[in-house]
Amino acid sequence: MKPTVRSAASRDAAPRNVDTGPKPLAALLLLLSVGQEKMVLVVVQSQRNSYHAHRATQRKVEILQQAAQLGQEVPVVLLHELSGHEGDWSILPILPFLSTSFNQSVAWFLFMEEETRVVLAALLRALRRYDSQEEWFLGKRLQDSEASIIHHYAFSEDPSSFGYPDPGAGWVLSTALLQRLAERIQREPLKSDFTIDLKHEIALYIWENGEGPRLTEAPEFCTQPKDGCATTFTNYLPDCGNPVKKEDIFVAVKTCQKFHFDRVPVVKATWEKDAAFLEYYSDVTDSSVPTIHLGVPNTERGHCGKTFAILRRFLSPAVPSTDWLLIVDDDTLISLPRLRQLLRCYNPEEAVSLGERYGFGLRQRGYSYTTGGGGMVLSRAAVSRIVSSDCSCYSDDAPDDMVLGMCLTSLGVPITHSPLFHQARPQDYPSAWLSLQQSVSFHKHWNTDPVALFKHWLQDTHSREEL
Repeated sequence: MKPTVRSAASRDAAPRNVDTGPKPLAALLLLLSVGQEKMVLVVVQSQRNSYHAHRATQRKVEILQQAAQLGQEVPVVLLHELSGHEGDWSILPILPFLSTSFNQSVAWFLFMEEETRVVLAALLRALRRYDSQEEWFLGKRLQDSEASIIHHYAFSEDPSSFGYPDPGAGWVLSTALLQRLAERIQREPLKSDFTIDLKHEIALYIWENGEGPRLTEAPEFCTQPKDGCATTFTNYLPDCGNPVKKEDIFVAVKTCQKFHFDRVPVVKATWEKDAAFLEYYSDVTDSSVPTIHLGVPNTERGHCGKTFAILRRFLSPAVPSTDWLLIVDDDTLISLPRLRQLLRCYNPEEAVSLGERYGFGLRQRGYSYTTGGGGMVLSRAAVSRIVSSDCSCYSDDAPDDMVLGMCLTSLGVPITHSPLFHQARPQDYPSAWLSLQQSVSFHKHWNTDPVALFKHWLQDTHSREEL
């Protein structure tokens, strides 16, 4: 069934004098004909990091080549070169700009990732089946198999009842729906200051407690190639050449005395052997691990004091000089071989902060941060920028990942997102989405066998020859 269409009279008009903010996120905008006098706007989400900007440019070229074959005039804007708003990646803040700038000429808005491949002719054919003046939310459906902490246990009685889009397959909003969402975002504050899982939160916002449309699954939106697909997806773990060397990464594991005989043995039984340089940082010195006490007392909540002490130690002669610093919790499970492959794509001389990106207060020009449990990867250049700046902890128990996010935002260093890092356990994510990944990390031992989890999800039986 088609979603219910709201008339303009049934909605409050958006204020005419509202500032829509700076130009939208790191993205490419592409206008294409969809039948007579209809256009599709393609937003390819990209990031400011040089590797991701390059991948976005490659995607632009591919789309332009297809457009030329279709005989289309294609205006292209590289918005990642223009945007200064940190919250653009969370999509909702840019909807007013998209509506104001393109609503009169665009029928459909397609949002896709850097590694999403589009067959333009198939996309145009698929969209002709729908009326853009009705409220449509189209894509490939994901669903939770059990209530998930990262979704705040939404729909706990029947988690599979709610669908949200697979970002790799892309997702589409009709102009009628986007216009209403843009009006709403300007007049209503968001219910949460945090952005944690964008794909789920976008779907919840659109659904609006049953007042808005649910995601309609369109078979042309695909990840794995098959006949009739308008979109397909490659892989979140890119191949940029031989992995970086083991000796290029220094690993810092945050722990405390009560977990020396609980969590630390799991690290030693799983991934410790893949590290060339690794130290455990605790609230006591324990030669049996061994651990290092940095002079910072243990805290029950945040670990800002300990993390900033690690940053300073990383730059000191006390540890080997490496290109990359990985900071993890003692209940983080991580594949260092996959991380080494991923890091080949990044320039360690560039200030890089890599991991799973969360956001705080993005609608109000807040900041992004790399969530700590999934692992925080910093280039030496980034650590140097932080340590030499005025950034500091307002208390030892402040949330270290959020304080680092605020610091990096103030320094103009982007938070680079990789969906291969996970703040939660595998069962907290849709299996269809994880199946496309070679995940780098998971977090938490709660209600799991962490060693078995590591062997199933993170341990490769065959890997590229180490350098």
